[in-house]
Amino acid sequence: MNLPSDTELIENYTFSEITLGQSARLLRTLTLEDIQAFAAVSGDTNPAHLDSVYASDSLFHGVIAHGMWSGALISALLGTQFPGPGTIYQDQALHFVKPVRVGDTLTVTVTVTSLNPVNNSVELDCRVFNQRGELVLSGVAKVLAPTNKVRLPRVAAPRIQLFDPLARFNDLLALGHQLEAVRCAVVHPCDAGSLSGAMDAARYGLIVPVLIGPEVRIRHVASEAGIDLTGVEILPVPHSHAAAEKAAQMAAVWDVEMLMKGSLHTDELISAVLAQPALRTGRRMSHVFRFDVPLYHKPLLITDAALNIHPTLKEKVDIIQNAIDFARVLGVTEPKVAILSAVEMVNSNIPSTLDAAALCKMAERGQITGGVLDGPLAFDNAISLQAAQIKNIESAVAGHADILAVPDLESGNMLAKQLEYLAGASGSGIVLGARVPIALTSRADGPSNRVASALLALLVAHNARRDHPRPVW
Repeated sequence: MNLPSDTELIENYTFSEITLGQSARLLRTLTLEDIQAFAAVSGDTNPAHLDSVYASDSLFHGVIAHGMWSGALISALLGTQFPGPGTIYQDQALHFVKPVRVGDTLTVTVTVTSLNPVNNSVELDCRVFNQRGELVLSGVAKVLAPTNKVRLPRVAAPRIQLFDPLARFNDLLALGHQLEAVRCAVVHPCDAGSLSGAMDAARYGLIVPVLIGPEVRIRHVASEAGIDLTGVEILPVPHSHAAAEKAAQMAAVWDVEMLMKGSLHTDELISAVLAQPALRTGRRMSHVFRFDVPLYHKPLLITDAALNIHPTLKEKVDIIQNAIDFARVLGVTEPKVAILSAVEMVNSNIPSTLDAAALCKMAERGQITGGVLDGPLAFDNAISLQAAQIKNIESAVAGHADILAVPDLESGNMLAKQLEYLAGASGSGIVLGARVPIALTSRADGPSNRVASALLALLVAHNARRDHPRPVW
C-alpha cells in the first residue's frame, strides 16, 4: 500500500516485544467541548458536569469531567499506542482520586506489571496525573496483547458538531436580563401554541400580557392546555380582525409598547398597524429572522423572508437599514451585511445583482448607515470564508456575515426553513419599521422560539424607550 509521505502511522507492540516495566504515556487537555461530547455519546447528563450553577453548589464547587472520560483516555492509550491495534480489553479497575476540571492537562501512563505467555495477557498499572503532578486516577488494566505486527495509517476521529440549543437560548435571554417587562398586546391568542408562548414570555419576565380576542374562546383554549390565566388582563373582542384593530389602537396611544401575533394571519395584523398613522415612521416595515445555526460561528439575521414579497430597490434600503439598526440593538457594533443573489458577479440578466451593487454604492454615499455592505454574494461565499477565498473574493463581509439580505420573500423563506429543518437552526422573528416592535411567530414555532421572539421585541422596545421619545423602528 502506497501512502502519502505526510500520513501519520500507528504501529503496535506484539506480546513478544513487550517487557516488564515497559511504559507509555498520553497527554490530553480537557475542554468544555470534551465534557459536552462525552455527555452526548454516553447519555450521562448529570448536572455536575453540564450545569455551572448547580455544580457551583456541589461538593466540588464547579463543573467537573465525567470520571469515565479520564478512564477512556487509558483505553485510547492502550488501543492506539501501547500495545496498540489488536489489543483486546479483558478487565479494568479504576480508582478516582481527584476531580478533573476544564483546562486541566492530564498525563496518562500505563506500565507493564505482569506478562502471561500462556494466553498473551498483559497487566498494566494505570495512572493519570494533572498538570500539578497530582494523581487523579489510578487502576489496573488486563489486556490480551496482539500477536501479529501491524503498521497502519492513523484513522481520523469522526467529527462531532456540538450544538446546545438550550445554552444558545439562555445566552439570548441574558441580553434582556436586567430589562423590565413591557406591556404587550397579544393579538388573538386562540390556539394553545400562541397562548402558551405568550404566557411563557410572561413567566420569563419579558412581557406583561394583554390578551385581545374572544374571551370565551381564549379561556377554553387555556383550560384545555392547562394554562393558568389568573390575574391576566383580557380584552374581549368578537374576532381576529377586531383584535388586530384594537391592538394597533392601543399601540398608537402608548397603552402597549409591543405587539405579539397570535393565531391570525400576518397580513391581518400588519394591515391594522398600517391603518394607524401614529404607528408609521416613514420607513418600510420589514421582518428579520434571527437564527442560531449549528455550523455557523455567530447568530445570523435574515431579512426579509416574511413580509415584503418583491421589494423594490428603495424598499430594500429600508429593509437593510432596519436589520442593521436591529443588529446594533443586539450588540453588534458594525453589522456585516451580505446582499445575496445566485452569483457573486454583477449580471444584467439577474436583477438582484444590480440591486446589490446599487445598495453597496448607496452605503458608500451614506444612504445606508451603521453597517458594512457587500454584494452581490452567493450564499456559499457569504457565510464561508473558504468558499470566498477559492473564488478570490476579497471582502470584509464574506465568511463573516451578520445579516443576509435576500432578493425576495420566496428565496428568503426557503432559506430560513432550510436552516431550521435541514441544518437544525433555532430561530425567532420580529417585525420592524413601525413605532412598536411586533413579535411575529409561526404556528409551527415551539415554545422557546416564541419566547425568543418576545425577547427580541423587548430589546427593541427598551431601545426605543431609552433613545427615542417618539420611537422610530
